[in-house]
This record gives sequence, C-alpha cells and structure tokens, in this order.
Amino acid sequence: EKKPCPLCPEEKFKACYSHKLHRHLQNLHWKVSVEFEGYRMCICHLPCRPVKPNVVGDQTFSKMGAHYHCIICSATITRRTDMIGHINRHVNKGETESRFITVPAPKSHEVLKESATDVQVLPNYSTPQKTDSYFNPKMKLNRQLIFCALAVLAEERKPIECLDAFGATGIMGLQWAKHLRSSVKVTINDCNENSVTMIQENCHLNKMKVKLNTKEDDNDEAMGDGEENTDTIEVTKMDANVIMHLRSFDFIHLDPFGTSVNYLDSAFRNVRNLGIVSLTSTDISSLYAKAQHIALRHYGCNIVRTEYYKELAARIVIAAVTRAAARCNKGIEVLLAVALEHFVLVVVRVLRGPSPADDSAKKIRYLIHCQWCEERIFQKEGNMVEENPYQQLPCDCHGSMPGKTAVVLGPLWSGALFNTGFLRRMLFEAVQYGLDEAQPLLKTLVCEAECTTSKHFSTHSPYDENKQEECGVYIKTPNTSAESSLVHGKRKSEEVIRNAAKRQKSENSAEHPAFYYNIHRHSIKGMNMPKLNKFLNYLSEAGYRVSRTHFDPMGVRTNAPLAQFKTILMKYSTPTYAGGQAEGPVHLPEGVQAGEQAQVAADGKAEDAEFLEDDKSGVAATVFTKDYPTHCAAE
Repeated sequence: EKKPCPLCPEEKFKACYSHKLHRHLQNLHWKVSVEFEGYRMCICHLPCRPVKPNVVGDQTFSKMGAHYHCIICSATITRRTDMIGHINRHVNKGETESRFITVPAPKSHEVLKESATDVQVLPNYSTPQKTDSYFNPKMKLNRQLIFCALAVLAEERKPIECLDAFGATGIMGLQWAKHLRSSVKVTINDCNENSVTMIQENCHLNKMKVKLNTKEDDNDEAMGDGEENTDTIEVTKMDANVIMHLRSFDFIHLDPFGTSVNYLDSAFRNVRNLGIVSLTSTDISSLYAKAQHIALRHYGCNIVRTEYYKELAARIVIAAVTRAAARCNKGIEVLLAVALEHFVLVVVRVLRGPSPADDSAKKIRYLIHCQWCEERIFQKEGNMVEENPYQQLPCDCHGSMPGKTAVVLGPLWSGALFNTGFLRRMLFEAVQYGLDEAQPLLKTLVCEAECTTSKHFSTHSPYDENKQEECGVYIKTPNTSAESSLVHGKRKSEEVIRNAAKRQKSENSAEHPAFYYNIHRHSIKGMNMPKLNKFLNYLSEAGYRVSRTHFDPMGVRTNAPLAQFKTILMKYSTPTYAGGQAEGPVHLPEGVQAGEQAQVAADGKAEDAEFLEDDKSGVAATVFTKDYPTHCAAE
C-alpha cells in the first residue's frame, strides 16, 4: 500500500511504497535532524511556518520553507545551526521538559559481516559527516592488509599490545581479537560517546568481553564475568593523542578522517622498540595534487600532478612520518606503502636511538622533475648549492627548450618503499586466514619489492626461509614434516648462514628503482605499442631490472633511464598503417629492420592476459584491473 510522507506536502512528495518512503525519510529528513536526549527533531516541509511571498511582476510566488519544531517550546526555526543553538539555550536555562507528546527515535541498527566479524551500524554509516559510527565497506582491503601486518608482528613476539586509535564501529579491533586471540591485547579508542557505546554493543555481539576505561585516572570497570581473559577487549573514551601519550603499545594504527599528521608525534612518543605504526591517510585530494596548497599546509611539501602521483603521495606521507619519529629520537624502516583510489596506507617499523633517526632523516630529499618529458631524479646529498641543478637530470630538455623546464618537489622520502621478507610473511598470513582480497595485491607487492616479473615469483623457497631465520621469525607450517625440516634448518652451520647473508647483502646492494613510467604516457604517435608483459621481457633482456607496480596498472618500474625506455619502446612498436596514412608517413627508427617489425607484430598477436604463472602448489593467478590486482582462480 502506498503511503504519503508525514513531513512533506502531497505536491512535494507523492505517496509511494514503504521501501521508497523509508529511503526518502532516511536521506532527506533523518540526515539533517537534531538530536536531544534520545529524541530527533527532523526537518519539516509542511506549511507550518508562514513564509513571506515573493512578488515578481504581477505574479505572487510562495515558497514552502523547511524548518524544525522545537521539542521544548513551540518555536519553528529554519536553520539547523540555529536550532542547535536554540536547544542549547534551553539547556542552559534548565528547560529540558518537553511540552509535546514525543516519540523516541527508532534504533534501526543494520548488522554487517566482514571476515567472520559482525558489526552494528547506524543509518548513513558510510557518510562520516552524518553519523557517529563511520563504516566504509570500500576499505575492506585496507583492513586486511593491516591485519596481515599485525599477524606477522604477533609471530615475532607474544603477547603484543595493539591500539586502534579511531575505533568508530570497532570492526578492526574486533577482527584482531577474534582471529589472533591470546597473541594480542586489543585496545579500541574513540572520543565520541556514541561510538564507544556502539563498540561495546559490537563486542557483545561477537561474544567478546569489554573492559571499559573512559577517563585517564579512573579505575577500569570490567564488564562481563569480571576477570580479564583472552577474549577481553579494552574500550577507552579519550582523545587519540592523550591515550598514546599515557600508554605504550607495540602496534598502533591511525585512521582519522582526513590527514593523520596531527597524531604522529603522539604515536611515536611511547611506541615500543621494534614496534609497528600503521596509518591510513584519506586526504587524497591534497596528496594526489588536486589541492596543492593543502599539501603544503599539512605536509610542508611542494607537489605538482605527475604520472607517478600515487607513489609521490606515499613518499610524502613517509617523509612526514620520518620527521615525526626523528623528533622523538627514533628511526623507521618502511615495511609497506600502498596508494590506491581511496587511501594511502603506510606501515613502518620503529627503531629507537639517535643513529637510526639520523639515518632515516638523511633519506628525506628533494626531487627534480622535468615538466616536459616527466624525467625525475632525487637531488644529491650535501648542502652545497649547485650552479646548474639541471645537470642532475638525465634529459636535455633544458638545453633544447626555452625557459625553465623543471620544478623542485618535496621534501620526499627517497628510500625503499617495501620490505620483501615482511611482505612474504604477510602473504603467508593472508593465505592462512583466507583473506582472498589481500592475496593478489601482496603477490604484486612482492614482485614490485624484488623488482622482478611474475614469472620469477615463487611463494616458498629455501632463500625465503633463510632470510626469515636471519630476521628471527619462523613460518608456521601445517604439516609436521615441514616443521621438522624447519627445526633442522635452524641448526645449520655458520658457513651456510654466512653465505645466505652475503647473498642477501649483494641483492640489497642494488638500489631499488624509485618511481615508474606509464607506458601510455610515453607511447609514440602512429605506432602500436607491444603488449605490456612483452615489453617487460624486452627491458629485462636489455639488462635492466623491471617489474609492474600496484600504483598504476600500466606502469613499469625499472632502473632504465627514460631515454633508453623510449628507445626500446619505439624499437618494438609496430606502425598503425591506417592511422599513419591519415596523419602522414610514420618514420621508423634507424636500425630497425623489416624482419624485426614482422616478428614484433607476430608477438603482439599472442595473448598476454596471464600475469602470474600457475605452479604445482595451486597459487592463485593475478590479473590487473583499474586500481589493484583482483583475485582469480588458477586454471
């Protein structure tokens, strides 16, 4: 049966079915309502308030004015901010009794499930400005990556104290406690009273005991059976800066609405040695160079829009993290840096002491970026002013173009963005806990960290075990034979371990290529580019390190100079005859024979959809999509 809206006139909103009426009430009236002592004063569009008519010529127009009805007095107020101030004046005068018969606001809690964890959410849970308990389903991949990082840390030492500084619904802390159990002691914090209440309800919904601590000097109030056990979650109601100043943690995650620079000093103040700090920045408008003045205000960086803007955003955040850690006499080791469509995630390990702090601070440099050819290079170390900084760029655009052709960006983090051993252990934890969405991305990150193509990727290898033994972390294996072999591996002779350390040192000596090139950005007009995987093989055959990157599905991370990159791209491109005849003759590069062009054309017809080779262990294949790899079953 169709029903009219009780707060709108018939000519404004016609009678409709219940599901459409519910959506109308939720999106129009509930969003902008004013709450007072458990009641909500929704906005009203009925002709309750006299509105002065507008006279235009000989015609008179009367507009219905949206307004609020005060629950205490009979006043009607048009603006929401005025209504809030009106209610506050009643409270200050001690007038809190309603003159009308009121109906309590219905508690319509929707229950969502993610990774075997149930959470209750309020209406408009995906809009942070309209709800107290913000829950974004699009951040599921982010939560899985953070969980894998915490699981790896939990294997290194037990138990660890971890903090979710901005709990909202408590989904992240609940997943930590539910899956890692006694390995972690979870603390979920939020400064909003309604969010704290929602977190407690979600803890009881998942059969977890709650240990409530709302003030700094109050004693903890245990809720449940009274004794703390492995399924107890501590819920605190404090400012995030306050709780991080008061207590020490092994793992801290920051996920505020917008930038997280306001909380970095507090995070590094009491974090324990070799602990992990992870932060999620969602102010992508400033980090992705859409609002450059905000990036300068928050991060102190000068940036422009480039082809590698996502990696630039990750290096901006890491530079801010490095400076905050150095102020507390701590250094960092970057374990993971991910920049996708909705967020930038950075995970770092904390190294205490002035020496690690100095080493990390030295990795913050300025970047010289050519605006013509997109070539880029970090400035050399040192304080001496160079007479001609353009000489540092490999390109010659300044000599052939008039005026200034380059800009100085930064300061940025110039070190590595990934730790290969840590990523491999994260991948193992993702497989152990069945996190399907995180597995393809982690495989891509491992290939990117090693700067190798997917054909050389292996999930398990003796070198990985040796490297993990050197780090003091051992992988759990489900079968007993593997466990016995791992125990036997611990008793290796010093000579074998020394050889593994030398091999690791020699591989780490090769500097990881900074930034990447977009193959479409540097394509040649009138030429068909080779398939991306074919082009990676051509660069590898030329003696360069090469891999794909999660920052850009068509990006190529390589240590090849841009000039050599373009030369190889032009060498293996085939002419587009139809386009070439319409736009003019296509001039082929010198030294490219017709036989080579025919061979490239034949290679280009081969299918190139496979990104990750299937192995006998049943490792899943990875195929790139718009922002990050998605999971598909191996045939």
